[in-house]
Amino acid sequence: MRQLLSLLAMLGLALTASADGDPVAGAAKFETCRGCHAVPSYTNAFPNYQVPRVAGQHATRIVAALAAYRSGERGHPTMHAQAATLSDQDMADIAAYLAAAPGIPAAPHAAGSAPAAAATCAACHGAAGISPSPEFPILAGQHADYLRVALEHYRSGTRSNPIMAAQAKNLSDAELRALAAWFAAQPGPLGTVR
Repeated sequence: MRQLLSLLAMLGLALTASADGDPVAGAAKFETCRGCHAVPSYTNAFPNYQVPRVAGQHATRIVAALAAYRSGERGHPTMHAQAATLSDQDMADIAAYLAAAPGIPAAPHAAGSAPAAAATCAACHGAAGISPSPEFPILAGQHADYLRVALEHYRSGTRSNPIMAAQAKNLSDAELRALAAWFAAQPGPLGTVR
């Protein structure tokens, strides 16, 4: 219960911070991020996955992710180093820019039918991975390997979120891969920043 209250408090902070973001200032502050997030199919060295598409993501999710990297809650040395120097206003500005940033969309590919586990995901992330609520990230069109690694990290506890940990803990490797591939194949607003 304490973890859930903590999560809800963080979401409230994220909603407040992103509402005050300046997208023009955010564009300038994003420049150091372009080396990875503006290169189509750029791959993270370890673990090996494509860096996420962030153009078009909900601003509140960007703020929450940057805050987690800054605090060390989400472990990634490069992202921690980048986020450690950001103020709350910097994060809000970057998030406002990314939420409206033009992106290079994912190439369309066949999605097939939704895996059974996708029905559970729909409650927060939307039936096709486009969450109508800014509290939950958009998954449609995200890189499959990034989604797979994120789910693996939730399942192992490497990435903390009580809701996602509970959802991922019982997924088999095959279910996890199927979910990631299916959401990646859905058309959505996410793209690589131009």
